[in-house]
Amino acid sequence: MPRPVESERLRALPPYAFAEIDARAAELRRQHVEVIDFGVGDPSIPTPGPIRRACREGVERYADAGYPAYAGAPFFRQAAADWLRRRHGVELSAETEITATIGSKEAVFHFPAAVCDPGDVVVVPSPGYPPYAAGARFAEAGTHPYGLFADRGFLPDLEALERSLPPRARLLWINYPNSPTGACATRDDLARLAAFARRHDLLLASDEAYIDLWFGEQPAPSLLAVARERVICFFSLSKRSAMTGYRVGFAAGDRELIGALRRLKTNLDSGVPTFIQSAAAEALADETHVEQMREEYRDKRDRLCAALERLGLPPARPAGAIYVWQPLPPGLDDREAARRLLRPELAIVTTPGSLLAGPLPDGRNPGAGHLRFALVPPLHLVDEAVRRLTSIPWLDG
Repeated sequence: MPRPVESERLRALPPYAFAEIDARAAELRRQHVEVIDFGVGDPSIPTPGPIRRACREGVERYADAGYPAYAGAPFFRQAAADWLRRRHGVELSAETEITATIGSKEAVFHFPAAVCDPGDVVVVPSPGYPPYAAGARFAEAGTHPYGLFADRGFLPDLEALERSLPPRARLLWINYPNSPTGACATRDDLARLAAFARRHDLLLASDEAYIDLWFGEQPAPSLLAVARERVICFFSLSKRSAMTGYRVGFAAGDRELIGALRRLKTNLDSGVPTFIQSAAAEALADETHVEQMREEYRDKRDRLCAALERLGLPPARPAGAIYVWQPLPPGLDDREAARRLLRPELAIVTTPGSLLAGPLPDGRNPGAGHLRFALVPPLHLVDEAVRRLTSIPWLDG
């Protein structure tokens, strides 16, 4: 029998959860069914006009620019540094402590390869963004999941984690505002996490893709506001500025970690196009459109959650990010619930929570019994989803 085309490393990866959801939605669309897609977190909000204009102008300004700088154009890194100072009160060197990334997904995935050796262990949240664990596997590192549960505010149980931490634990991932739970961490929470990482000689990586999408009275804090040494944070323009298709973000933090990521990326890619960076710099300089984004997501959240509560489901209004992490009635499997919602008369795409979580050492799956709704359809389709959810039976079979 011929050797398989795919490597063992690739075959060991589980199916990407969102790819499965995309396939289901496509099948319904082929049947000419109007699908309301709460599956993948890809905003339907158009990229704001000033950002698009900056992109167009950048195409002309940098017409003969050639390859972009690996670490990012100086003007973009300075824009990121200025934003960090205004938004978080953090002073970083644009030269040595910030680097451009192609969105945040590729950097999140590749970062373990820059800092982990084979046999090291990456500590990841469950539920959590799949590239945390996938990137560790590609770096030939192990993974050790920690659970996120509602009774702890979806924060790590540090006492339990301390007892179970593997000897070769190298890197700890955190993510607040959190996907998929919508939880936000306070400065005190982040300080405790940073102290835990220092105590156990862990590198601490914070995925802050949703840092500007918070719904409370206080802005969501960055880990960089409480710690800097052996800390790296990943930021994205995708959600805050509706720039998913532009693929631009940045990493910031400890200069040694930024240097390691830069060295890796010079062997992987040729940087972010300079005209895209000009659009991103414009986005970082403006907060008005971000406030409008927050208001729109808050409105969608409130309408959808009110409908789910009317059905008798537990309240699950997120404090941040763009997801509703909805607990289901006892005994209703999350995959079965998602299948019911994909009936043609409902045609609502969600993500089963168990696809976003791996089993813990004790065998529990923290995502079981939950559905994730990404608040990305336009408002009129959220209202249509509310009508379908509340008028067509689905919870009882």
